[in-house]
Amino acid sequence: MKLATLNNLPHSFARSTLAVCILSTLVMTAFAADEPVIAPATPAIAETPEVSPNDLPLPLDEVRIFAQVLNQIRNAYVEPIDDKTLLENAIKGMLAGIDPHSSYVSNAAFDQLQESTTGEFGGLGVEVGIENGLIKIISPMDDSPASRAGIQAGDLIIKLNDTPAQEVTLGDTTDMLRGEPGTSIRLTILREGVAEPFEVTVVREIIRARSIRYREVEPGYGYVRISQFAAKTGDEVVEALEKMQVETPLKGLVLDLRNNPGGVLQAAVGVVDAFITDGLIVYTEGRIANSEMRFEATPEDPSKGVPLVVLINGGSASASEIVAGALQDHQRAIVMGTQSFGKGSVQTVLNLGNERAIKLTTSLYFTPNGRSIQATGITPDITIDRGQVTKIPDSVVAYREADLNRHLGNGNGTETEETAPVSAPELAAEAPEVLVEDYQLNEAINLLKGLNILKAKG
Repeated sequence: MKLATLNNLPHSFARSTLAVCILSTLVMTAFAADEPVIAPATPAIAETPEVSPNDLPLPLDEVRIFAQVLNQIRNAYVEPIDDKTLLENAIKGMLAGIDPHSSYVSNAAFDQLQESTTGEFGGLGVEVGIENGLIKIISPMDDSPASRAGIQAGDLIIKLNDTPAQEVTLGDTTDMLRGEPGTSIRLTILREGVAEPFEVTVVREIIRARSIRYREVEPGYGYVRISQFAAKTGDEVVEALEKMQVETPLKGLVLDLRNNPGGVLQAAVGVVDAFITDGLIVYTEGRIANSEMRFEATPEDPSKGVPLVVLINGGSASASEIVAGALQDHQRAIVMGTQSFGKGSVQTVLNLGNERAIKLTTSLYFTPNGRSIQATGITPDITIDRGQVTKIPDSVVAYREADLNRHLGNGNGTETEETAPVSAPELAAEAPEVLVEDYQLNEAINLLKGLNILKAKG
């Protein structure tokens, strides 16, 4: 193609237009990635190879229209706009128009990628996406300003301060949500089941993402909570398993992936590998050979075959769905909760130089049985909605056989001991508080107990 094909435009203008068109075609045809990553988290940064303009077929009619629009804006818009701003906006629009997860990474956003790598940044601690022009909360991070302010997965942000959500791109939204610790942002929230929108003011903090937490919920029953998948999450899960099994083998384990927005693909692979000893974990397919990858399990078994329940919900996305889907396909775990988010695409960051890049959807991932969860999600084996357990103890005036005068002995050669009635507060204190507050976790522990009872009887 020669510049003469744009003969009705100034030479400098035609050169700028050609550069944008070359960039757009280059994005769609060039790929070089070392480490594909499920966004958001720490996407791989790949260099974009140089391509000669003569090698790029361009739709000339569309190029002319683009150039005309650009020229009209330059000449007729109410305020002067420099070419750099116009061209960057054109790039943003190109990427925003293809899917909710592809975006242009400017200088500031490029820095935020580096912050994401370290797991420390100033912000609200919330993962967002775009739905029907509005900003949708995928999930708030554990113990973040967003979660403490009451923001929930599935909430829609319709205004950021005084800016309507329809006026900002996903990249701009991230810029607005992040900022200096101590500063605040006012969000107008639309929530299903709530008649009117309401405002929430959230104060930004330094977000130090903790990958996992673990503890023993009841004797012999462990709990591992993964809030997001960082580079070392797989190693941390293995370490948690080893520490919880130091004294006695675990009877059961709950892996909590609720409201986990995803993260590094390899970290998800590492978590699955901690529970299975052979077979396929996940594979990816794209239009380009470099985007097709397969991950297999290793023979080691840090979990020692512990019975496993995985908890998911509508805030479980991306890498967390890889884990739930793989363990479900291998029949290694029972998946409980509600339908997951359904993000089955892989984003790779392609470096354009000058601390600029594009985050582009390059492939889809599939579970070991070949399931794509894109826009569908993982269906739990047992559906358990959110709820709260309310313990209702027996009446303090209730009588049993042992309380009756002249009751018979039990025939086992032992005498029954008189016991005082147990009050309701004492009963409540016996139950771990977390199980009373978390109905889904309570049901998971009950299922593990049932599995152990059947195992003992078998």
